[in-house]
Amino acid sequence: MTVLALDIGATKFAAGVVHTGNEVRDVRRVDVPREDVWGACRDLLRAVAGDATITAVGIGSAGPVDVRTGSTAPLNIPEWKSGFAIVAAVRELFPTAAIRFAIDGACLALAEHHVGALRGVPNGLALTVSSGIGGGLIADGRVVLGRTGNAGHIGHIVVPGWAVPCLCGGVGCVEAVASGMSSVRWAVAQGWQGNTGVQLAEDAHRGDEIALAALHRAGTALGQAIASAAALLDVDRVVIGGGFAQSGAPLWDPMRAALAEHARLDFVRGISVVLSEITNGATLVGAGVLATGDAGIDDLG
Repeated sequence: MTVLALDIGATKFAAGVVHTGNEVRDVRRVDVPREDVWGACRDLLRAVAGDATITAVGIGSAGPVDVRTGSTAPLNIPEWKSGFAIVAAVRELFPTAAIRFAIDGACLALAEHHVGALRGVPNGLALTVSSGIGGGLIADGRVVLGRTGNAGHIGHIVVPGWAVPCLCGGVGCVEAVASGMSSVRWAVAQGWQGNTGVQLAEDAHRGDEIALAALHRAGTALGQAIASAAALLDVDRVVIGGGFAQSGAPLWDPMRAALAEHARLDFVRGISVVLSEITNGATLVGAGVLATGDAGIDDLG
């Protein structure tokens, strides 16, 4: 009997086998194609499952999601943008398996709460800053889900002073300003010659003025968003993961400066903000926790 975890990201799918101790092994990844998106996801799941009998699958997906209908509509996957019934599709693939489904931010929070920087923390906020920006909440020791399962979607907090159109249709969302993709687009528009967030961070560390400005812009917007979220949620700690979060001082210094400027109430002043300890696939780890039924949210999907 085998339990699987699936991570539906903006640009990649990842799947693996869940072992004891919330460890996910035999992980495989594929790029999200422009067409036949489910075909690529299905083939990945089949490859990871092999000939095993699958008893449960945990799915963490980029949002928005609707856990009531078991559908996902990631903003960066055009073929699924109007909604794809992911739970029904996975259930058809593994008819006898328990399928548990949540937004990637909830899975991120689960991973941090079980094995990461939110262990023993009753109230926390987990963010991923990568190609997009997502988040999940722990309140009084439990993951917060919300009406449709989208609670914690911090990427769409509006930050002051940034009139940037967002893929969600809004303007000024922190994801539109501070994600890796958004920062690269802004830097290219200023004349920067690279094309990835990793290159942008490397150039910032080498002193490239445009790259430094891009990360300063992103860090400032992140600090503003975290200050607003912390005041609303009254959390003990904020943990940030994701590839773009690894950019170091050019991102973190302006983020901490903006946080210090805006988080002035006694209960948010000096709030702990740390880099995630989970270096590889936090959403997948959280999907594994979800799959095993240890999350306390078995009713999802």
